[in-house]
Amino acid sequence: MTSAGIDPEVLELAHRVFDLARGGATEELAAYVDAGVPANLTNDKGDTLLILAAYHAHAETVAALLARGADHARVNDRGQTALAAAVFRQCTDAVRALLDAGADPDGGGPSARDTAAFFVLPEMTALLEAPRS
Repeated sequence: MTSAGIDPEVLELAHRVFDLARGGATEELAAYVDAGVPANLTNDKGDTLLILAAYHAHAETVAALLARGADHARVNDRGQTALAAAVFRQCTDAVRALLDAGADPDGGGPSARDTAAFFVLPEMTALLEAPRS
């Protein structure tokens, strides 16, 4: 056990799955979640697997995590959501997946809508404002 009381093997697994989310290793990450790794696993900065996948523009990984129950409304320690991260990275498919899952364009702070406005991303603004079916 480490001084924090966490088994080093558990820490290694956590680091591995966060790296998979960052790297867009969808199948491998999905297998870990299917085997019991929490879909809403959060690191020391409050980043979830979903936020990391969205920030690194891995739309397929975002979709896989959403399908496995990842919470699109979670915010990290800076108030950022997966949707704001996807907007910032201009990842259209991830933005669509998050919106289709019910993500709120005005959630978090800065919100996805604020992010699109601040960085002058008209395509992202249009996606956020488009009617959802």
